Amino acid sequence: QVQLVESGGGLVQAGGSLRLSCAASGRTFSSYAMGWFRQTPGKEREFVAVIREAGGRTYYADSVKGRFTISRDNAKDTVYLQMNNLKPEDTAVYYCAASATTTYYPTLGYDYAYWGQGTQVTVSS
Repeated sequence: QVQLVESGGGLVQAGGSLRLSCAASGRTFSSYAMGWFRQTPGKEREFVAVIREAGGRTYYADSVKGRFTISRDNAKDTVYLQMNNLKPEDTAVYYCAASATTTYYPTLGYDYAYWGQGTQVTVSS
């Protein structure tokens, strides 16, 4: 089992920045690829970014590429999502998730076995 707890969400004006954190406990954090997803009411959960176990490989959704950066600190069992130049359409509940799949860049929800409870990000125009 892996327990994931997100933090860092909040209200920010368009053009602003936030950094989300996701702290993991349980099984060896460094053995999982870690992803961020987001969801708004009435819409399907959307892939945002993923980082491989060692942290050297990352992959982003086109909608956030160049604005968001995913990183991890395996010594702290934590994954981060730095979000810059935020837009109102980035408003969502953001979830971190852990994946043991062999897919190199897992982007689908079913690739992930463990999920956090989510943190709300609201971007005002």
